[in-house]
Amino acid sequence: MDPLDEFGGTGDWVVEMPSGTKVLNANDRGRHWGPRHKLTKQWRGVALVMARKEKLPRLERARIVGVYYPPTRRHRDEANLAPTLKAIVDGFVDHGLLPDDNTLYLEGPYPKISDELRQGGQMVMHIYRLSPLGADGADPAT
Repeated sequence: MDPLDEFGGTGDWVVEMPSGTKVLNANDRGRHWGPRHKLTKQWRGVALVMARKEKLPRLERARIVGVYYPPTRRHRDEANLAPTLKAIVDGFVDHGLLPDDNTLYLEGPYPKISDELRQGGQMVMHIYRLSPLGADGADPAT
C-alpha cells in the first residue's frame, strides 16, 4: 500500500532529504539534551538547505507529509517520527515556505512509514499547496 494514497498522490513538491541521517525519535526522552539538540539543529539546517536547493516557493498554506523509508524491516511507530518532522518543518519555515508552522498555515506534518527499504534510511517530504483559510477560519475546500 502506498503511504500517500490517503493524501491524493505525491504532492506538488517532493523533497528527498539526505539518506543515512539518523532520525529523531519521540522515545529518546531519556537521552541527554545535548546530542538531541545537535541532531535537531542538523535536521533543521539540512531542511533549509534542501528547501533552497529545490527552490520551494512561498505558500500561504500547505499540507506536509513525511514518508520515512527505513533501512530494515524492524517494526516502527509512525508517531515516533514527530520530532524529525518538526525539525524539518522548522527548516522549511526558516526558508519562507510558510509564514509559520501553526494550524492557520500548516496541515500536518503527517508521519508515514513506507514498506520500501532504502540504504541507511531516508525521509522524503511531500508538500501539497492548500487554499488559504477563509476569514472565519474555515477551510474553503470543504
